[in-house]
Amino acid sequence: MATRRMTFRLYPNKQIEQSLRYHRKLHKDLYNAAVNNRFTQYQKFNHSVGYMEQQNCLPAFKEVWIEYKDINSQVLQATLKRVDFAFERWKKGLGKRPKFKSILTYSGWTYPAKTGYSIESDGENGYLNLSKIGRIQMRGQAKYWGTPTTCTIVYRNAKWYASITVDVLDQALKPDILPVGAIGIDLGCQSALSITDGENHQHSCAPKFLRSAECQIKAASKSKRRKQAPNRKKKVKASRRWKKAQSKVSKLIRKVANQRQNWVHQVTAEIVSSHSFVATEKLEVKNMTSIAKKGKRNKQKAGLNKSILDVGFGMLRSTIKYKVEQIGGVFVEVPTRQVKPSQTCPKCGHQHKKTLDIRIHECGVCGYVQDRDIAAAEVMLYWAKGTLPGFGTSRANAPLR
Repeated sequence: MATRRMTFRLYPNKQIEQSLRYHRKLHKDLYNAAVNNRFTQYQKFNHSVGYMEQQNCLPAFKEVWIEYKDINSQVLQATLKRVDFAFERWKKGLGKRPKFKSILTYSGWTYPAKTGYSIESDGENGYLNLSKIGRIQMRGQAKYWGTPTTCTIVYRNAKWYASITVDVLDQALKPDILPVGAIGIDLGCQSALSITDGENHQHSCAPKFLRSAECQIKAASKSKRRKQAPNRKKKVKASRRWKKAQSKVSKLIRKVANQRQNWVHQVTAEIVSSHSFVATEKLEVKNMTSIAKKGKRNKQKAGLNKSILDVGFGMLRSTIKYKVEQIGGVFVEVPTRQVKPSQTCPKCGHQHKKTLDIRIHECGVCGYVQDRDIAAAEVMLYWAKGTLPGFGTSRANAPLR
């Protein structure tokens, strides 16, 4: 059995939406109370509070705060588990110190088991029944459907969503006939994907959704700055015009994100439909988009960062990976620092350093001429297959960290 997550849009009526907002506030208050309890116990009594201790205190907590008696115990435990997860990440150095959350930043809550909710759907539209809340219409279409296991209610951008995990049979995920194609993919800002199978080559141009909507976003942001913004320290509330302008900015940004996500799924679905072996470079997107040091061409670096994030290198790589592995294919990440795809000749393995302005690969040893991005994709494909010529650059001999 494999687990897959499906997201549906919820359409509650006014009464149910009011109940959803009330439950969201209760879970937010429980989260903040649990965070405060951990910090207070450690600062005053040098006692570290764990998840099990807070879970065992829930019955006594409900006796004091009787509004929580109507909420399923496992749902409250899931909220405490979120607190525990945040503290564990902080202890391991993977996240920042847990903070109290406002209602603006608290997204929702989770039903971790098959209690507290039920689903009337076969994977396309349907209804969601939530205990003590009501029956809510939901819309969406799942590619795969199975037995629902968990349900998370999410409030994002003034809309309600249900994120449902289902157990799917492995046979349903894999196609009847596995595609046999093998390709190498190079990611870039001009050509988002340069694809080759060794003989046929293809460029997929970057759509640049953010660049296209940048003027509209800047104009809407400028209009928002002229309105009365909220200020908690000075106890100033946001004006209605500021809220309206903020909603317009959020809508534009959300549209760009949705366009990019839709494009990524279309491109990756086309790749996986005819190829089961994919090789691409291992990229550290977080390091690539870091802020430039002072005096190191800050404007140019900022523009490059925006172009990289606009294409969505990380989203492309992760989507290709999970879709290839889902059908039973092979996904290989080539160690870029060792293999150096853009500096290596795919025909003879000779390495020659090239600056970014050189867009054509011309080998001084074997005379092979090819587009720089296609040549890099060929290097990654041959390395993954173990057929890249030259000592130290084949998959068998390349040093791995």
